[in-house]
Amino acid sequence: MRVSGKTIVVTGGGNGIGRELVLGLLSRGARVAAIDISDAGLAETATLAGDAASRLTTHRLDITDRSAVEALPEAVIAAHGAIDGLINCAGIIQPFVKFNDLDYAAIERVLNVNLWGVLHMTKTILPHLLKRPEAHVLNVSSMGGFVPVPGQTIYGASKAAVKLFTEGLYAECVGTGVGVTVAFPGAIATDISKNSGVGPSREEATSAADAPKFKMTEPSEAARIMIEAIESNAFRVTIGSDSSMMDKLARFSPKRAADTIQKQMASLLAD
Repeated sequence: MRVSGKTIVVTGGGNGIGRELVLGLLSRGARVAAIDISDAGLAETATLAGDAASRLTTHRLDITDRSAVEALPEAVIAAHGAIDGLINCAGIIQPFVKFNDLDYAAIERVLNVNLWGVLHMTKTILPHLLKRPEAHVLNVSSMGGFVPVPGQTIYGASKAAVKLFTEGLYAECVGTGVGVTVAFPGAIATDISKNSGVGPSREEATSAADAPKFKMTEPSEAARIMIEAIESNAFRVTIGSDSSMMDKLARFSPKRAADTIQKQMASLLAD
């Protein structure tokens, strides 16, 4: 589905990949309804949109609140006339601890945002997409959705659930005008740790001893790949050399993939 002239709802539009998706879609002529829990983040996105902000609406929304989500389509359709696409990008990580040390509040928070948020949005928006001549859903899973990352076990479980949900949705939408894509980003240069409330910002981490020692994909590049996946009606897309490499390894030898990640992350979980 070409995005020009289409109205796309994007969750997580106030920062990171979600913001770059909003800006990238606008640059290609789309109309966008940006969703985020942060008013300040949405305002900054609107400022960055410049003249294209005339095709942008912002909506402060907690995607874990089903009733609030169910009220969204009316507002979007009133502003844009229709809904042609949905990108579920909003997500958080868990505190970097082993499952045994993770409290139930943290578990529920991750599952509520990463899984229930996707379900709420898709269940609410899909009936509108099915009425359109063509439409698209892209759900953001993660490299952690197909290889286990110690210290992110619940995050990984939530993203694995998004993967299978999206693949099932694809199968159910065959024969309709709705295309479905699942995206698997690897390490992306965003402030997801800070925005998840579990760690420092990327700038703070860069000056710390635990700064990443590997190349990260820029969020603008991740957004470009996702938008092109929508336009080519891709079934799945990996983002970043790390995600592409681990995707191949996980298919060939799941245990070897798990052992590789465990060795890389072991120092972060040292007792």
